Amino acid sequence: MKNKELAALFHRIGDALDVKGEQTFKVLAYRKAARILEDLTDDIETLARDKKLESIDGIGHGIAQKIEEYVTTGRMAKYDEAVAGLPPGLLDLLDIPGLGAKTVSLAYEELHVGGLDDLKRVIADGSLAGLRGMGDKKVENIHKGIGLFEQGHARISICEAALISEAVISYLKKAPGIGRIDAAGSLRRMKETVGDIDILAEGRNGAAIIDDFVRIPGLKRILAQGDTKGSILVAVESSERQVDLRIVGSAEYGAALQYFTGSKEHSVKLRGLAKAAGLKISEYGVFRGAKKIAGRDEEGVYGALGLPWIPPELREDRGEIECARDGRLPRLVEAADLRGDLHCHTRASDGRMPLEDLAEQARSRGYAYIAVCDHSRSAAYAGGLTIERLEEQWAEIDRLNRRWKGFRLLKGSEVDILGDGKLDFPDKVLKHLDFVVASVHSGFKKNVTARMVKALENPWVDTIGHPSGRLLSGRRGYDVDLDRVIEAAAANGKALELNSHFDRLDLNDLYLRRAKDAGVLISIGTDTHSADGPAMIRFGLGIARRGWLEKKDVLNTRTAEGLVRWRKTRKR
Repeated sequence: MKNKELAALFHRIGDALDVKGEQTFKVLAYRKAARILEDLTDDIETLARDKKLESIDGIGHGIAQKIEEYVTTGRMAKYDEAVAGLPPGLLDLLDIPGLGAKTVSLAYEELHVGGLDDLKRVIADGSLAGLRGMGDKKVENIHKGIGLFEQGHARISICEAALISEAVISYLKKAPGIGRIDAAGSLRRMKETVGDIDILAEGRNGAAIIDDFVRIPGLKRILAQGDTKGSILVAVESSERQVDLRIVGSAEYGAALQYFTGSKEHSVKLRGLAKAAGLKISEYGVFRGAKKIAGRDEEGVYGALGLPWIPPELREDRGEIECARDGRLPRLVEAADLRGDLHCHTRASDGRMPLEDLAEQARSRGYAYIAVCDHSRSAAYAGGLTIERLEEQWAEIDRLNRRWKGFRLLKGSEVDILGDGKLDFPDKVLKHLDFVVASVHSGFKKNVTARMVKALENPWVDTIGHPSGRLLSGRRGYDVDLDRVIEAAAANGKALELNSHFDRLDLNDLYLRRAKDAGVLISIGTDTHSADGPAMIRFGLGIARRGWLEKKDVLNTRTAEGLVRWRKTRKR
């Protein structure tokens, strides 16, 4: 941990001195120290305690004194001196492509630019172009650099992050000398959105692997290339995404994987446990004094602290460490537990697949059933089915079901919850269905909570579709009290949906855990509309695991017969 902190401090000192116009050799000295610490595999605190800092190649007496000062006191006088007088956001501007220290210094002194918002302002009003040595062309390049900077720091969907990381990992597995390799960070924890894509690999020749990494097809730009780590931007349609690769040895792979997976809060709690036990934990391993006692795998790292391995999806410091210590960790739902998909559309409404193709894809995934839930008649914009068309679909389902053994199409519908809380189909139609998803598709601010509660009181409704109505790409969703909806689902023995589409992932992990605590079952559906839809079940599964859901908490871990029994028992 201290290696990383010190490297960041020395980088910042170099940046600050550069902006202040300090002599170049001093700037380079601090940046060199930062690079050495980034690549150092030994624990800097241990080296400081053992008075071995100057044995590190490239670390002289002056830098060693500053390291020892920080390790001992948690402060560094040189850092405070270097950044004194500079606005907090000024040095961040150096991360913008095309913007150097001289320009940043000039913009600060002449135009009082202290951060990104100020920089955008002086570009917009033309004053930046008027500075000496600037001009329209240079300002245009800086403007483009801001776009790249913001794009590289924007969070992306878990789907996009997963596809990029899988492509990179597949490519790197062919590199000579590479061993274990995993996605880390928020992607491994299955968060809904991801910042930088972090990949950790085990390898004997880090420089050669990094060299392969920066030659990957689709490369747009190399941000950093060293002996043990590299950062690149890869092209994704019209965007660029940052991918960071770290190479470690086999003896510390497990410790590094735990460290770079996070979360920060989880890791801080682990370090506290280690300290209380007279141990030290870092990205290099678990140590008792100078002796390394774990680090090769994550199980060993947790075991050294007296804990079982904790699934990555739980590592958010939400009680998982306490539960692990007491032997109360949940046995999280797994892909193999899922018997089917409870929300699929066909081209009968706004889907793109024929019913038979959808069924064959489900069978190829090993499912025992799927619920065909095309839109109801009020959803005219989505080709909603009239009662007559719905009955025609039933006949087609009956015909296809006679063809297969061990697989069943369930007759379902995604029925609109209307403005008064009534459903788009009458009960005499709904009672013939095998599975009913009731959803709000209009009037997002009109009595949504009351409408959902009323729908849950209907005996034929099984689950509420996408209960918050949000879209992660930019829609806030309904004006709804989800706690009341959870209470109503519990009172009526109904389920709530976890919609697996990567732009929904609704309910989220926090509400899933509340639903679990209230005894409410969760139906996982992909809301499939196209051929790539069924594969999104993995994202719903990841969020389910983040919500602490077990097999017993998920409706579609039941057999088709078990699902029918649940519905009949509930209605009685």
